[in-house]
Amino acid sequence: MSEAALQARVRVERTNGFTLEVALTAAGGRTVAVLGPNGSGKTTLLRVLAGLLPIDGGRVSLGDEVVDDPAAGIFVPAQRRAVGMVFQDYLLFPHLTARDNVAFGPRARGMSRAAARAAAGQWLATFGLAEFADRRPGVLSGGQAQRVALARALAGGPRLLLLDEPLAALDASTRLAVRADLRRHLTGFAGPSVLVTHDPIEAMVLADEIVIIEAGRVVQQGPPAEVARRPRTDYVARLVGLNLYRGQADAGRVRLAGGGVLTIADTAIGGPVLAALRPSAVVLGIEEPHGSARNTLAGRIAGLELLGDRARVALDTIPPLLADVTPAALAELRLEPGVTVWASFKATDVETYPQLQE
Repeated sequence: MSEAALQARVRVERTNGFTLEVALTAAGGRTVAVLGPNGSGKTTLLRVLAGLLPIDGGRVSLGDEVVDDPAAGIFVPAQRRAVGMVFQDYLLFPHLTARDNVAFGPRARGMSRAAARAAAGQWLATFGLAEFADRRPGVLSGGQAQRVALARALAGGPRLLLLDEPLAALDASTRLAVRADLRRHLTGFAGPSVLVTHDPIEAMVLADEIVIIEAGRVVQQGPPAEVARRPRTDYVARLVGLNLYRGQADAGRVRLAGGGVLTIADTAIGGPVLAALRPSAVVLGIEEPHGSARNTLAGRIAGLELLGDRARVALDTIPPLLADVTPAALAELRLEPGVTVWASFKATDVETYPQLQE
């Protein structure tokens, strides 16, 4: 673990009975994305790391500095922590220019006004914003304002960077450009970064590791590709767009907890397993298929949702199934809610892995 590492064991007990109890580590130069449903504790965790909320138990350290340890009577408040924060709605000072917004951090740490403004000018140039230095936030575009907010967070020389839904307020086209720019700057930041987001694509692109929190507990963590490929909970499966089933595997078949049986390619795996299937691997038809597919299910269409260049079809089969089809196939097959269809997929398309025992 690098010297600039964040190490946090956090327990926070709220008056409403909710308890957040998570462990989080992030090495210098690495970005950890925290995802979870509403009310899971993401914002509470961010407030703890920022120094806005003391913990009830555990320990938070940044490098060799302990910033929160109730057992030792240590709590370093936000204004004394070397933490940079990027907010969803930017929260730039509306009465200050872009240059003075960025200069705020260095000034707060004792730098002279002239030196802080000079440093701010360099940061704005780094973000391609030199020509906007004397403009106020009200006349900046969303992408420009977000870059100013990131420059302000970094200009103060933080040892930890926190990002709260940093791209949520941007339109789709701006988000793509700012996301790529943000990834470049996060990679160049020497300290650890913690990103809180609800967007799985944002997490997959920006983070080196993903932590999933549900009901105040970590339910899964790991590299983005591993989390996407092997979800451990229904929430994670929905997040990454997979069908996920629990069952008992034996001799190339999985008997599912909710009813139904799947044929799988892995004949060696046995016991409690999770089975994941990409909706794009499912083929729909109005007649019973005959071919190489080893799994064939019949059911009615329960719902349809357009997702850009594809349509997602929800089926009331046993087990329930999500399938992705093209709009052309949707029209050609005359698919609509209530229509009975056949769904098929190959045994090799079902990825099966051991179910972790709690």
